[in-house]
Amino acid sequence: MPLSASSRVVVVGLGYVGLPLAVALARSFDTLGLDIDAGRVAELRAGVDRTREVEPDALKASALRYTSAVEDCRGADVYVVTVPTPVDGANRPDLTPVLSATRALAGVLDPAKKPIIVYESTVYPGVTEEVCGPEIERVSGLRRGVDFFLGYSPERINPGDREHTVDRITKVVAGENADVLETLCRMYGAVTSGGTFAAASIKAAEAAKVIENAQRDINIAFVNEITQIFGKMGISIHDVLEAAGTKWNFLRFQPGLVGGHCIGVDPYYLSHKAQQLGHDPRVVLSGRAINDGMGRWLADEVHDRLPRGRAAEVLVLGLTFKEDVPDLRNSKVADVVKRLEWLGHKVTVHDPLADPAEAEHEYGIGLDAGALGRTYDAVVAAVPHAGYRDMGIEGAAKLVGEGGLIADPKGIWRGQPTPDGLKRWTM
Repeated sequence: MPLSASSRVVVVGLGYVGLPLAVALARSFDTLGLDIDAGRVAELRAGVDRTREVEPDALKASALRYTSAVEDCRGADVYVVTVPTPVDGANRPDLTPVLSATRALAGVLDPAKKPIIVYESTVYPGVTEEVCGPEIERVSGLRRGVDFFLGYSPERINPGDREHTVDRITKVVAGENADVLETLCRMYGAVTSGGTFAAASIKAAEAAKVIENAQRDINIAFVNEITQIFGKMGISIHDVLEAAGTKWNFLRFQPGLVGGHCIGVDPYYLSHKAQQLGHDPRVVLSGRAINDGMGRWLADEVHDRLPRGRAAEVLVLGLTFKEDVPDLRNSKVADVVKRLEWLGHKVTVHDPLADPAEAEHEYGIGLDAGALGRTYDAVVAAVPHAGYRDMGIEGAAKLVGEGGLIADPKGIWRGQPTPDGLKRWTM
């Protein structure tokens, strides 16, 4: 299954994962990007990437073509599926996007091409071969291993990270046989300077991806738990981590709100499969429970420091799931806002990077662009965007009335003295 510059590759899903990959693939192959959102396709054709993962100049210079019509993808050599894998309201894996993409592709496969369908979406081990493969066969009438072939290469996109980009990282690759594996290693090898790693099997590659994020989740959960313990003692976790970090093998994880498309979701995929097998994933789920509760805990800490007997005016700085990105997926700041409102406070939210329409649609939270022109009883620096870091505690103090509270859970203004007449809290 050799690939050449004329080989046709289709990337399905042009979000945070798919777009950077598609742009990189287009440097070496005839690449078409498919997204069912016609508005997204129109923006990309105009050179606009709302995720900010691809620079405007790079996007405009790319040979990548775009479509929102599945029929345009007929007869490709390789299909790369990069659609989301969320969880439902009960934190169970929701494979709807993956299965929808799978069914759509099943209708445009050309058995004469012996196409490879490679999945990048994070799943529990077995989904590619035991769920997606049979679904392609059912819809298309084709035979896996004869008319089409399966592969897996887990995505490793970290939104906003300009160092570990798709063209620099090591790409884990797996195929259902040696020929598929070799083809995919060559394809991804043409994309990244970090080289490829041939996984022992598709299931091993799926498992590697899901534990990458579960491991981080568990480590952050430990730090979040000791943050709460030390908080009861009046000890700042930032002071503790600074001291502990002088040991050569100490793992430097930081406390905080764990959201986003991976860390806050993927452990549920692993635990779901474990429970299907009759195993109780106690460590995995304990970590998730701690991290899922951090928004409530943070809001309660702020509430305990506000004047009793009346509703306070609270300004929350930042809504995205991490700093310096517009990504609102699974933001746990929303938990903070909802809890403060439930406790009776009036909450104003400001975020210069987030899309107001998306914030309203996903969380029912309105963003106030003029929020920095008023004063409040408390300011909570929930997301340390560069603009908030740069304002310093003196800038934050201008947003707080006499006797008010500056809550700096991430310690972005550590080392800066508290202005007179104000209270201050950090984790």
